Amino acid sequence: MKLVQCWDDGVTSDLRLLDLLRAVGAKATFNLNAGLHETGRTLGWMHAGTEVWRLARGELHDAYRGFDIANHSFSHPCLDALPLDALHREVEQGRDELQQIFGRPVRGFAYPFGRVNDAVAHAVREAGHIYGRTTDAADGPFAPADPLHVSPHCHFQAPDFWQRLERARPGGVFYFWGHSYEMTTEGDWQSFSALLDRLNRGPEANWCHVADLFEGGTS
Repeated sequence: MKLVQCWDDGVTSDLRLLDLLRAVGAKATFNLNAGLHETGRTLGWMHAGTEVWRLARGELHDAYRGFDIANHSFSHPCLDALPLDALHREVEQGRDELQQIFGRPVRGFAYPFGRVNDAVAHAVREAGHIYGRTTDAADGPFAPADPLHVSPHCHFQAPDFWQRLERARPGGVFYFWGHSYEMTTEGDWQSFSALLDRLNRGPEANWCHVADLFEGGTS
């Protein structure tokens, strides 16, 4: 079974997550907003009483080495509320700057707040992305009718995570997502480490990047 995961927002807690993923050989896609990373780390917001800090721009290339990068727009607005020129600028500039930072093609897109309409999907396609990810939850085999409206199976903290995996199994793909800052306690991190270990124990476990599902690649 292909195991696919993606993580949003480029925050400092990703560093701990990256260490966990490397330790078990798990691939992942990280969805970043190029316009929100400054020369130093910046305080983004509070989550469950904890400060969430964005990584500095200069940290990104080395921090995410070996993982796939997708565009999450330039500055994380509600894209479906923007005028067309601003919408295209958010999508195109986000991709262009990420490609400059990482020196490689950026193939995927994750819609900020999961919000997408026809104009947003069109802008994402026109900018050169091969898929767009929503935050809707798919249930059952992975079979998106449109690669610009891709729904993962669940959030990594979904209470029915393992049941959703079993319902996805006939399609050969299981896709989950989240934010590393949602792990706010040591217990959360230990639970996720155990989740990774359990996924890896599956004899057919095959970690893939999201874009590989649409390009047929293995990078």
